[in-house]
Amino acid sequence: MTLPPSAQRRLTAAVLGTGGISKEHLGFLAASRDIDLVGVCDRSPAALRHAAETYSTTGFATFGEMLDQAQPDVVHVLTPPATHSALSAEALEAGSHVICEKPITATAAELQDLLAVARRCDRVLTENHNYRFNPEVEALAALTGDGPLGDVVEVEVRIHLPVTDPAGRFGDPNLPSPIHDLPAGVVHDFITHFTYLVNYLSGGARWERVASEWSAHCGAAHIPVDDLDAILVGSAPWGPVHGRIRFSALASPDEFEVTVRGANGYAQAELFSGRWVENRPRRVGDQLNSIANLMIGGVNQFLGGPRSFARKIMQAGPYAGLNRFLEETYRSLANETPVPVGPEEMLAASELIDRLVAGRRESASDLTETTREGQR
Repeated sequence: MTLPPSAQRRLTAAVLGTGGISKEHLGFLAASRDIDLVGVCDRSPAALRHAAETYSTTGFATFGEMLDQAQPDVVHVLTPPATHSALSAEALEAGSHVICEKPITATAAELQDLLAVARRCDRVLTENHNYRFNPEVEALAALTGDGPLGDVVEVEVRIHLPVTDPAGRFGDPNLPSPIHDLPAGVVHDFITHFTYLVNYLSGGARWERVASEWSAHCGAAHIPVDDLDAILVGSAPWGPVHGRIRFSALASPDEFEVTVRGANGYAQAELFSGRWVENRPRRVGDQLNSIANLMIGGVNQFLGGPRSFARKIMQAGPYAGLNRFLEETYRSLANETPVPVGPEEMLAASELIDRLVAGRRESASDLTETTREGQR
């Protein structure tokens, strides 16, 4: 990453936590010519040593030691979600800006408290909304409004992942994940992606009605929910907007599918593979429009295989947006301009999560009542 000439100040950064996502953050920082990676911290000596050696930085056994000695301008908080609030607050109090992994907090009320700390300390707090910066999502957004799709009328975000697989990071009952302790259980690891994407692609629609149904289809005792189906009904300046959020542990293949429907057509992107589908007005006249869309769609399908293979080879997969998010965030910090994911976007995503999770409590209540009736 190279910052523009106006960004004269060189920033220093440190990373807290060496879990799976740390590879992406550390790799970005170590490769940057404009950011100095001054430290990494983890409670595991082996993980800490590996990260420090791999990314040529200093390892610190405690967070306080890293804050005191390295004095980073920016701290990346990549620890389990339940620790985000306290550790982010500690970094802010020490004078560092904070880039926190999602979910930044368990509730919107917690986020309000943390944002108050950031304001008091005159520091920046931001949350990783990486998929918003994926090229496919940016392309979807560009098609709406004044684009060929016109005003947005519906946004659907769908994820299929086998989270109950005993061989996976969530499914092994002998290695319980801290994610299971969050209000939405294992689905909470993905729920922030759902909410910021429907908010962003709907043009910031105001959701007046949110209905969510939560289920446990796979029968894993340590995973109380593995399925979410939610409908959102709202409004935007141009008219009504609908949203759909769908998470399934049963459906195949693994997918992260985002669909935007506008007044004039629709477009769909699959973020794991890069698959792209469009049906929109073409400059061929109404009579030939459907044929043109079929032909272009066929070409896109034909190119989908090589494109997906190239993404794997180039490692430009679902985290492609993370580098863009970090680039833009560091550019903003260096130039002292607003970061791309600010308090408004973070709160909107978190408040929608609260409304979805409220449906989990209602679903559990309905299930309990149904069970009681069946026992009578």
